[in-house]
Amino acid sequence: MSRCSSLLPDEAVFANFRRQCLSTDSWLKKYDSSGMQVWIEVPAKKDKYSVGTRCKMTIKDVSAATMYDVLHDGQYRKEWDSNMMESYDIARLSANADVGYYSWRCPIIKGRDVVTLRSWQVKDDEYVIVNFSVKHPKHPPCSNFVRAVSILTGYLIKSTGPSSCTFIYLSQADPKGSIPKVVVNTATQILAPKVMKGVHQAAVKYSAWKQAHSPHQKPWLYPEQNTLPVMDPAELSIQRADSLENVDEVTQEDGQENEDSS
Repeated sequence: MSRCSSLLPDEAVFANFRRQCLSTDSWLKKYDSSGMQVWIEVPAKKDKYSVGTRCKMTIKDVSAATMYDVLHDGQYRKEWDSNMMESYDIARLSANADVGYYSWRCPIIKGRDVVTLRSWQVKDDEYVIVNFSVKHPKHPPCSNFVRAVSILTGYLIKSTGPSSCTFIYLSQADPKGSIPKVVVNTATQILAPKVMKGVHQAAVKYSAWKQAHSPHQKPWLYPEQNTLPVMDPAELSIQRADSLENVDEVTQEDGQENEDSS
């Protein structure tokens, strides 16, 4: 595999992601109610700060294809994602891969941002989206946010009927900063199902919204519609969590308050 293409997910990456989404090994179920299950990953990864979370939701009123469209549609995300502060696609890397930026607000703690390489695959009745953090030469960490790291994050959507599907979200990430892992783990177990439910609610309304907003524009399905600039994947490199500084958020907040009061 050439250096140019080595960063792009291959079939092995998608297969590994599917396996982790469906595996019962190394995952401890923490919640199971009303069609929603939540697991945490055990034992812990070698990276003591990383957190592994998996959620599965049974959806009875939205098709797998619509759920997939909602996750891709950046314009629609502005309508439903209340945690998002800024999100944009930077460049396309191939017919089924791009690089993009996303920042979000966090309760109590400093906001986070990521630059990720995202890739997707559709096979029969199954839809997969995966992403991981990369370094982009023109989008380095900034002082306004703590740069988080996605080790492997994504969605597996499988059709169970014309208007039903199973919806799985898996995240292995390091939020960086100075928040104890046990706090992040607990918060993630609470927040992840809320995010899943939010995506589901958005999906219920998507078809009506899309009819009024470029209904035939879906570059994630039709690559010829993609107008992003093309970027050589060789210009990117994987963002390792240990290469980013762990910002002491408490000290930083205190310092900001002192500056504001001076």
